[in-house]
Amino acid sequence: MERRTEGLDMKTALLLMAHGSRIAEANDAVHEIAKRVKKMTQFEIVEVSFREQHLPNIQQGVDACVAQGAERILLVPYFLYMGAHVLEDLPEELEEARKRHPGVEMVLGKHLGVHDKLAEVVVERVAESLTEQRWH
Repeated sequence: MERRTEGLDMKTALLLMAHGSRIAEANDAVHEIAKRVKKMTQFEIVEVSFREQHLPNIQQGVDACVAQGAERILLVPYFLYMGAHVLEDLPEELEEARKRHPGVEMVLGKHLGVHDKLAEVVVERVAESLTEQRWH
C-alpha cells in the first residue's frame, strides 16, 4: 500500500504491464485486475499498459501516470514467467521511460512468478472444472 509519511509524501502510481493480445476482449482481464488492485490498496493511480498487440503501450501507460501527477511509478510486470520480456524488454522500456521523464522515480517490480496464491487459484479452477464435469 502507498505510505504517506513526513518526507515521503510523493504520489506513487502502479503501472500494470501485460503482454497484450490481438483480441481486445482478452485484454479486459488486466483492466479488471487493475480495478480490483486499486480497490484493495490506497493507490490513487493504477494504470494498465501492454507490451505488444494492444494499446496503451508501456510508454503511453507511463505518460498516463505522469499526467495524473505521479512522482514515482512502480512498473508491475503482469507476467507469469521470467522470459525475454521480463528479463530484457521491460527493463529497456523502463530505461526509455526514465529518459523521457527524468524527474519521476521509476522502478521495475516483481513479476507474478511462482507463488502459493497462484497455486490456490489453480486448485480453485480445478475444483470448478471437476464440478462442471460432474467428476466429483
